[in-house]
Amino acid sequence: MYYQGEGVEQDFQQAAHWYQKSAEQGYAKAQYNLGLMYYQGEGIKLDLQQAARWIKKAAEQGYANAEQALIKIQQEIEGYKFGVN
Repeated sequence: MYYQGEGVEQDFQQAAHWYQKSAEQGYAKAQYNLGLMYYQGEGIKLDLQQAARWIKKAAEQGYANAEQALIKIQQEIEGYKFGVN
């Protein structure tokens, strides 16, 4: 709702807040979306480790696209460790 601005003004910080609440309750779609927000730095500080953490939780529940996103994020994390990006 807040992420897309459906029925309310678009607000990435509010979206991150509500995705966080839902993600903590085990909702895979929220875990995935929160992970993407961490990955993109939308409404929340960019944090690849947190992005990987939340997207991994979604992948463990079989959420579509989460596995591929996780691989991409992990590759970026490894690239930063070795100075390659």
